[in-house]
Amino acid sequence: MTQAANDRSEASVVAVARRARAASRALARVSSGCRSQGLLAAAAAIEEGSKRILAANERDCHAAQPAVASGSMSAATFARLRADERSIAQMAAQVRQVAELADPIGRRLAATELDRGLVLYKESCPFGVIGVVFESRPDVVPQVAALALKSANAILLKGGSEAAETNQAIVSIWRACLGKFPAIPIDSIQLLQTRADVIELLALDRDVDLVIPRGSYELVQFIMRHSRIPVLGHGEGICHVYVDRAADIGKALDILYDAKVQYPAVCNAAETLLVHEGIAREFLPQMVSKLKRAGVEIRGCLRTMALLPSDGIVPATESDWATEYSDLILSVKTVASSEEAIEHINRYGSRHTDTIVTEDAEAAERFMNEVDSAGVYQNASTRFADGFRYGFGAELGISTSKLHARGPMGLEGLTTYKYKLFGDGHTVADYTSGEKKFRHRKLD
Repeated sequence: MTQAANDRSEASVVAVARRARAASRALARVSSGCRSQGLLAAAAAIEEGSKRILAANERDCHAAQPAVASGSMSAATFARLRADERSIAQMAAQVRQVAELADPIGRRLAATELDRGLVLYKESCPFGVIGVVFESRPDVVPQVAALALKSANAILLKGGSEAAETNQAIVSIWRACLGKFPAIPIDSIQLLQTRADVIELLALDRDVDLVIPRGSYELVQFIMRHSRIPVLGHGEGICHVYVDRAADIGKALDILYDAKVQYPAVCNAAETLLVHEGIAREFLPQMVSKLKRAGVEIRGCLRTMALLPSDGIVPATESDWATEYSDLILSVKTVASSEEAIEHINRYGSRHTDTIVTEDAEAAERFMNEVDSAGVYQNASTRFADGFRYGFGAELGISTSKLHARGPMGLEGLTTYKYKLFGDGHTVADYTSGEKKFRHRKLD
């Protein structure tokens, strides 16, 4: 084989995935203390390499300018792409917070004495190899790398081409840091390069255990349709703020403004406002005035437009209720009751995060029990739906699935479990013959 052919073979996605599999098995033997020390060193390396990361990010941002100018890249996407000293400091802080978390591996989840001398344990363990496909945001790299190392998983990363230089810089710094820890294989983190690599990855169900997409609805749906590997991710972030008739208007204005304006490009930003008719006449004019000063376009239902005839409200269409704008656009609907608000959310929402603003404890309890979403809040912004803010250290994404993990995914989302059975020459035949009987005694 020629050197060029050998290089291509080494770089193939199959080869990369198999190195990741070998690395995952080695990681399973690494102590919790060593993994945490590796994370603390990686955090310091990110800070020390900030100039390198910023220079790479500047090249990415410069290359993206024509796409922004032509409109093929939105301002929101460009904002997610840009890094600065503050965001790099936050990357390092998140890695350190993950390092300080309790080890999620080897936890005893249950113990049952099946019979004398025959004990069954249920223990947490890593998935093994996880593929993470994401768009735009370079801060995803240290977040998922930290969670993967802490949970003893190997990861294969594929970021968007718009952030290629930044992602490469961060992964290179991370791998160089791991090289100082002989017990931790550097192939526990690897970076894929092209869209074609993703297609190959999705077929490797023998080598990859889980795929987590982070990005647009189209990206998530594409991966779900084409994967032979379990996929864990959310399709959309259609989040709602419902202002109940018993709402404190000051709280409602602040919560909605934060949920829509503070960072509109993320999946936990509010896309639809529902307002009870009993408070709409007082609340809506103040709300529209505040949001318009921030440049928010309002798309309202007929009842909303009737209450605000001279405020330039755009008529909302049926499709607006099911749209994730990721921009300074807000759909507004006036509803007759809490029941109508709940029904609307369960029909059009994406089961991500929804909040009620109210001082009525009974109304809040009903909303939080009946809205079928991963996060349901009272008197708080939807923007709190985040692994770092939940105390998870970082997150891999937010799952709207009900299987395995739901909501912001931290360390527990990267673990599964296995059963360990310890016996002393026990055989099933003794129990099927009736010679012995099971105890099934739960142990502490």
